[in-house]
Amino acid sequence: MENGRTYHRYKDGKYTLPNDQAEQERLDLQHNVFLLTFDNRLGLAPPCQKGAEVPGRVLDVGTGTGIWAIDFGDEHPEAEVLGIDLSPNQPTFLPPNVDFEIDDIEEEWVFDEPFDYIHSRLMTSSIADWKDNLTPGGYLELQEVDVGPSSDDGTLDPTTSALARYCALLQDASVKLGRPYQEIPTLADVMRDPEVGFVDVEVRVFKWPTNGWPTADTEEGRRLRELGVWSGRNIMAGLEGFAMAPFTRAFGWSKEDVDAFLVDVKREVRDESIHAYGLV
Repeated sequence: MENGRTYHRYKDGKYTLPNDQAEQERLDLQHNVFLLTFDNRLGLAPPCQKGAEVPGRVLDVGTGTGIWAIDFGDEHPEAEVLGIDLSPNQPTFLPPNVDFEIDDIEEEWVFDEPFDYIHSRLMTSSIADWKDNLTPGGYLELQEVDVGPSSDDGTLDPTTSALARYCALLQDASVKLGRPYQEIPTLADVMRDPEVGFVDVEVRVFKWPTNGWPTADTEEGRRLRELGVWSGRNIMAGLEGFAMAPFTRAFGWSKEDVDAFLVDVKREVRDESIHAYGLV
């Protein structure tokens, strides 16, 4: 227990996100935000398209509660699905084609056989191992969120925004702790690097509004508003968990310091006059 949250005991101290019940519930909520973003699909790669058959091996990196792996296994009984994570937070009763292992993706990958599809959500590390563990013609899908809010109409001032300050501090803390966030816009360039060796790299970008501020009375406007409502709940549920360990470990803040700082951040996230969004 650290500042009211529990963390991974495996590689204790290396990872800054909690693994307690509150975080598990947030991860399941976040999964549903991704489903809403992708029109109720589990991803954008061909194995996730309607009617696709995946008769091979599938790896879910950083599986968390296992919700993605279980959903994929249910949709594709012909596939063999493996989820890996640092904590054993997955359920016991599983589809017969789904299994979980406790492992650290930043260590050398030693899987007996390669995978036909690797799915990774908010886990932009261990890039060098991805291609070596894919079958020829296999697919890698990275679902990532850029750290930092944006706004198209000037309602968010990055020089005074509490949310922008929060994200900047997360970046600074990640560097101090030796775990800098991957810059998402450069990820495609990394994958196209000849030494990494991926081909047919495709990038899709979506907006996650910070709350239900989109009001356009169109199908897209209503979709964005619903997405913003759920995205905002995900943000609110994760603000403390993302910040507590980095800010206390890197900056020497107390729990009370973090809680006080988050007051303005939470107020801004709830403010529908601020038309902010994150890029996914």
